[in-house]
Amino acid sequence: MAHGGGGRHDGDAGGGGGPAGGGYTIVDLAAGGGDATEQAARLLVEGFREHWPDAWPDIAAAREEVAEALADGGRIARIAVAGGTVLGWVGGMPMYDGRVWELHPLVVHVDHRGRGIGRALVADLEARVRERGGLTVYLGTDDEAGMTSLAGVDLYPAVWDHLRGIQNLRRHPFTFYQKMGYTIVGVVPDANGFGKPDIMMAKRVGGAAAGEDGPSR
Repeated sequence: MAHGGGGRHDGDAGGGGGPAGGGYTIVDLAAGGGDATEQAARLLVEGFREHWPDAWPDIAAAREEVAEALADGGRIARIAVAGGTVLGWVGGMPMYDGRVWELHPLVVHVDHRGRGIGRALVADLEARVRERGGLTVYLGTDDEAGMTSLAGVDLYPAVWDHLRGIQNLRRHPFTFYQKMGYTIVGVVPDANGFGKPDIMMAKRVGGAAAGEDGPSR
């Protein structure tokens, strides 16, 4: 699962940190210290409470997620911070020998959505993935609350027909990712129970998309 706030990316996501627009900077979560990690954990609980309450149902589960992100040196964990306050954070996990990275999680403080923080964090993650030689960023974005036309119905056997006609009924984040250049590449029906699918999305961020030689068509 991945989800975050939308908005416009107002700054440069490249480099190792620094101004990202809107009065905040994007830095490694580890650089923020203990207070930043605690804030990041609380963001998970608060940010997912309304539509994905089972993702991190309590602070203990959220702290475990943050600890895992920091303990695994191969993962990416970046935060948007202003004046000591963590406004959002994004994580990335390598797959397929680092050629593909899973975006997990993405969350923006409920009081700071619409400022472009989510877009800036995603762009920053993509830049970090490119630096590591990654080609694709992949994510799953669940629909457990009837937010799309894929929810509450039996997607079998015409799964692709349902995907082609997908509609956003209640501000599901898949359209946020589409605006960031992500494509729906599949769906896992009933991933969270009957009629509660996980929508799979991906974007090429390296290789041919970055001007290198890629496979011919």
